[in-house]
Amino acid sequence: MKTLIVIIIAFIFISPINSQTFSEKDVEICKSKFQLAVDKNMVDAPLGDLIAFIGRSFIGVEYVAHTLEKEGEENLVINLTGLDCTTFLENCFTFGRLIKAGKTEFNDYVKELTYIRYRDGILERYPSRLHYFSDWIANNTSKGIVKDITKEIGGKEIKFNVFFMSQNPDKYKQLNENPEFIPAIKKSEEEINSRTYYYIPNDEVKDIENKIQNGDLIAITTNLKGLDIGHVGIAVKEKSGRIHFMHAPLVGAKVQISENPLPEYLAKVKKHTGIIVLRPVEVK
Repeated sequence: MKTLIVIIIAFIFISPINSQTFSEKDVEICKSKFQLAVDKNMVDAPLGDLIAFIGRSFIGVEYVAHTLEKEGEENLVINLTGLDCTTFLENCFTFGRLIKAGKTEFNDYVKELTYIRYRDGILERYPSRLHYFSDWIANNTSKGIVKDITKEIGGKEIKFNVFFMSQNPDKYKQLNENPEFIPAIKKSEEEINSRTYYYIPNDEVKDIENKIQNGDLIAITTNLKGLDIGHVGIAVKEKSGRIHFMHAPLVGAKVQISENPLPEYLAKVKKHTGIIVLRPVEVK
């Protein structure tokens, strides 16, 4: 009977364009997040505060790696019982935007997550997903749903040199099995490398900490060759007035808020070089 219910739910919510992978539990969690915001009178809160509030409701959820890598054709993967750093950020952002817009049906969630996760909001095949977070930044900025405020708060120019995916297809199941996708990935890498981004170096983050707001999206740049962003999460303002980092850290850990404020957290990880700060744009 339970299996039948899952099948019925899937049939109801599958769109004519895309297919999705999710469980009955994911539907329940989705509905509970919407209800939580209503119960706690968060619907009229600023979008950043709402995103941080939703993020806190995920604290304790297990980190699960490679949640989006599934067999077969590219589907919208929904997994609210296990998160990596990017899916944590995406889900908090998605819920926040929907709650502000008054759209609280599961199918609204499916559409919004698709819009955020895929290039120009269109799910086609594997290369349509915004795999590199710098590409996620550029595409979602062009959609007008986030604003990269890094330059205006004192950021310095940075040029990325990404190549990891196209040069290591054996590390990606879809690229390994579908080498015809590699040219499209390489094209995306070339577009990223042609852009100028801005970042706040680690040793300057403390100087601009007071310009970061609760619920800002934080992308951490990395010194790992061929990559751009090594980690992402959400800025949260604690009672001390300091900005801490809420994130899904690594395998074996759970969604958490950093013990140390953001500048001190960054200093402890050698591969972190600085941050890009994105401000969610209020939903009209």
